[in-house]
Amino acid sequence: MKIEGVLTQVLIWRLRHVSNRNFILILGSLIGVLAGVVAVTLKAAVHFVQEALELRFGFAHSFNFLFPFVGLLITYLLSTYILHDRPGHGITDILFSIAQRSSIIARTRMYSHMIMSVFTVGFGGSAGLEAPSVLTGSALGSNIGRLMHINSKKRTLLIGCGAAGAISGIFNAPVAGVIFSIEVILAEVSLGAFIPLLLASVFASLVNHTLADPSIQFYFQINEGFVVEHFPFYSFMGIACGFVAVMFRQIVTRSETLITRFTHPFVRLLVGALGLSVVVLAFPAVYGEGYDMISSLLTGDISVLHFDTSLFGRWGDAYPWLLVLFMLLLIIMKTVATGLTLGAGGSGGTFGPSLVIGGLTGFFFSRLLNYVWGEAPVPEANLIMTGMCAMMSGVQYAPLTAIFMIAEVTGGYALFVPLMIVSALAYTTASLFEPYSIYTKRLIERGQLLRHDKDKQVLSVMKIRKLIEKDLLPVNRDSSLGDILKLVTLSKRNIFPVLDAERRLVGIITLDDFRKIMFDEEAQRTVFARDLMHSPPAEVGSDENMATVMEKFERTGAWNLPVIDDGKYVGFLSKSRIFNAYRGQLIRQNRE
Repeated sequence: MKIEGVLTQVLIWRLRHVSNRNFILILGSLIGVLAGVVAVTLKAAVHFVQEALELRFGFAHSFNFLFPFVGLLITYLLSTYILHDRPGHGITDILFSIAQRSSIIARTRMYSHMIMSVFTVGFGGSAGLEAPSVLTGSALGSNIGRLMHINSKKRTLLIGCGAAGAISGIFNAPVAGVIFSIEVILAEVSLGAFIPLLLASVFASLVNHTLADPSIQFYFQINEGFVVEHFPFYSFMGIACGFVAVMFRQIVTRSETLITRFTHPFVRLLVGALGLSVVVLAFPAVYGEGYDMISSLLTGDISVLHFDTSLFGRWGDAYPWLLVLFMLLLIIMKTVATGLTLGAGGSGGTFGPSLVIGGLTGFFFSRLLNYVWGEAPVPEANLIMTGMCAMMSGVQYAPLTAIFMIAEVTGGYALFVPLMIVSALAYTTASLFEPYSIYTKRLIERGQLLRHDKDKQVLSVMKIRKLIEKDLLPVNRDSSLGDILKLVTLSKRNIFPVLDAERRLVGIITLDDFRKIMFDEEAQRTVFARDLMHSPPAEVGSDENMATVMEKFERTGAWNLPVIDDGKYVGFLSKSRIFNAYRGQLIRQNRE
C-alpha cells in the first residue's frame, strides 16, 4: 500500500508539473537505458556460459555436441516449472500484443526470455539473442507504461522505445535501432514519435559504450570501399541471397512444424534436441550464435568452419571446389539447426541466424568466384558483410534496418552503395515468393495483424465476447404461441431463440413469424414454437475474429446472428451493437 501511495503522489506531481510530451521523452530515455542494460547483460551472460564450458571441457571435446541438448533441457525445465512461460517467437509475440492486447505484454516477459535464452544459446543452440532482448525491452516499455497509466497508443510507442534500445544496445547501432523499431515493430510513426525512439536508442548505445566488453562485440572495420566494376557481382549476390532467404524461412518453418506434430512438449524437446546434437556432431560450425565464426572469416581464418576435420577435408587441397560444396551444406545445416532449436522449445530468434547465414552465403559466393576466376574480384570481407545485409533484408523484410546496421557495425559508409543494392534485390526477390515477413506471416494468416487496412485494424481489437447480447428470452420447441406472447410483453427484443433441454439452439423465432396470427385465439392454443421456428442464416463463435463475423453479416444480410460455442447457445450478436462499438473505438483512438 505504501508503494502504491508513493506512486500515486508521483503521478499527481507529474500531472501538475510535467507535460505529457516531456513525460514520454523521460520514459523513452529510461526504457532505452534499461533495454541497453538488458542487451549488454544478456550478451555477457551467454559469453560467460560459453567460456565456462570451454574452460571446463574445451570445444574440441568429444561430448561437445551434447551441450545443446543440455541447454534445451534446462530451458524446458525453466519454462515449465519455474518461469511458467513458453519460449515462442519474441518479435511475433510483440506484434500480437500490440495488435490484439492493446500493447499489454505480460510482466514475466521482462525477464523470462532473457533467462531462458542464456541457456539455449550459451549451451550452443542455434538461435539469436536479438529477439529475447527486443522482447524484454518491449515488455519493460509496456509495463512501465501501464505503471504510469499511459494509454495504449503511447504504450505502443514505449514498446518501440524498448525494441530500439535493445537493437542499439546489442550492436551499438543507434540509427539501426530506431529504424528497426519503425520498420518491424511500429505500424505507424508520427514525426513526434521519432524523438522518444531516438533518445531510447542513443541512451542504449551509451550503455553499450560504458558497460559492454569490446572483445565480445560484433564489429569489423571495412578497408576497401565500393568499386563501380563490382556492381554486377553485388547484384547477383543480392538476388541469390533473396533465394537463400526463402530457403531459410521454408526450412525453419517446416522444421518447427515437423517437431510440433509431437503434442507433448517433452517429446518435442527430445526429438529437436537429439536432431540438433546430430547436426552439431556432423557440422560443429553450426554451434551457437555464429558471430564469432563470421568474425574469424572476416579476418581470413577458415579453421572455424572445421572443414579440415570434416569428410571433405582430406581431399580439400586436391579439389578446391569441395570447400564451396561444404559451404553450401553448412548454410543448409545452420538453417536446419535453427529450426530444430526453436522447434524443440529453445528461447531465441531468427534475427541472429539470418545474419550469420548471410555472412556464410557471402563467404560461399567469394570462394565460388575465387574458384571460377582464380582470384575473387571483390574483397571477401565486403561480400560477407553485404551478404549479412541481404539476408536480413530478405528474412526480416527490414531493408533499411539491414543497410544502416551493417553500415554502423563496419565503422562507416564505405559499403553504403552495395548495401543498398543487395538489400533492395534480396527484399524484392524474397517478396516474390513470400509476401509477408517471417514475423508477420502467421499473424496475418490468422487475421490477428492487419497493418494496411484501417477498418480491419479497428475490428481486430474488438472482442466478440464483450458484445454478446444475452437479454433475449428463450423458448422451447413445445412452447405454444400463447406462451410466446406472454414473453413478448416481457421482452424488449423481437427475436426468441428456441433451445432444447441441453441449451442447444434448434431454431429462432422473430415477431414477423407470428405477427398475422398473434391475435387468433385458436392459433394461440394449437400453434407451437416448432411450427414457427426457422434456422438462422449463419452462426458465429465467441473466438472468431471480427472481420470474419462482418463477412457473415454482409453475406447473409442479417442484423442479428446467434453465438454458438461447442454446440451450446451463448447469446446473440447484433450488427448495430458492433457499429456502436466500432464508432467508440475510433473515438478512443482519435483521443489518444
